[in-house]
Amino acid sequence: MHVIFLAPHFPANQREFVRALKNVGAHVTGIGDAPAAYLDDEVKAMLDGYEYVRNVTDADEVTHATKRIQARGPWVHHLEAAVESHMLCAAEVRERTGIPGLSKEAVVLCRDKFVMKQFLRERGIPCAANAAVSTLAEAEAFADEVGFPLILKPRDGAGAQGTYRLDSLEDLRRAALAEGMDKHKRFFTMEEFISGHEGFYDTLTVDGEVVFEGICHYYPGVLEAMRTRWISPQIVTTNRVDAPGYDEVKALGRKVIREMSLTTTATHMEWFYGPRGLSFSEIGARPPGCTLWDIYCAANDFDLYSEWARGVCWSANEAQPSRRFASGLVSIRPNQDGIIQGYTGVDAIQERHGENIYKLHLPQPGSPTNPVEAGYLAHAYVFVRHPDYDVCRQILDDIGQNLKMWAE
Repeated sequence: MHVIFLAPHFPANQREFVRALKNVGAHVTGIGDAPAAYLDDEVKAMLDGYEYVRNVTDADEVTHATKRIQARGPWVHHLEAAVESHMLCAAEVRERTGIPGLSKEAVVLCRDKFVMKQFLRERGIPCAANAAVSTLAEAEAFADEVGFPLILKPRDGAGAQGTYRLDSLEDLRRAALAEGMDKHKRFFTMEEFISGHEGFYDTLTVDGEVVFEGICHYYPGVLEAMRTRWISPQIVTTNRVDAPGYDEVKALGRKVIREMSLTTTATHMEWFYGPRGLSFSEIGARPPGCTLWDIYCAANDFDLYSEWARGVCWSANEAQPSRRFASGLVSIRPNQDGIIQGYTGVDAIQERHGENIYKLHLPQPGSPTNPVEAGYLAHAYVFVRHPDYDVCRQILDDIGQNLKMWAE
């Protein structure tokens, strides 16, 4: 089985997908935007071949590289990507080169938030009212029709990048100015803001059948977490996925996967639960960010990456999740932007929770801080696990309140 994998070197956890493909017996050729000489020894050792391109999202460049790989053999069975921004290129190249896999139509549906929600709303999936906008006038018209609060986000965005909560016409105009909507045509989706608890439903789906599912919670919601410095936000996966309270989430997620004809792929579906009940937010045909698959592996005593590779290569799955632990991460932000000076509370949290901590990342003093909105793993962070979900949350709360990162 010969698999081409896009960008095996970056981000860092991409090597886990390569490792997993090798683990199930695949011949793996990488296509990446770093010259082969710049790959580290671990990645080089896992690859059976490599093609350099200047831009791994350029379908023409990646097509030429793929045809070179096809010409020299062995026969290419699959071309895979695991990063949101690479998905459309991979689908386009598969279509051009006759390699089977997730269709371009399915990937476009997962990338374009406006089309996605229109498609699913027509099929009975509860979604927020939304509209496609590319000018301030169009945005103002939607705001006049629906009212505030609203959300503005890129139609092909991922996570909270480039996303704004708008509570007034003044907020809308500031966001439009920041995004250049008055100067050049860009494509956005606007939607009504749905209040409530925010979480996500992840799967590994093989030939359209869900073979693994995970449910995670955000504390607090993503927009608030990415814009409020003093908050130490958490993402937590539950080991209670078989509790009756999750039946509706699982049924919704599985219906979305069926309606969108997602076959053999990882999926990542965001949802809200509030006064109006359960609502779909968006879905990607890819693993979640923030190395969340590492959390699933640690919580369930199995190798999700290898199960993905087994599904891709052999349409099979073997290991089952143990559901032994709840697990999560807490992000620790600096008190201000600047240069990291040091930390307080490290020894105390290690003493209290050391047996539950399995990853602790503390950027070196003397290095610059990142902006608050840079993401959950852009600062200090701690990964923990515990057999009881509520205790896991308590541990994360304690770490978030008592581990401090200082900058000046």
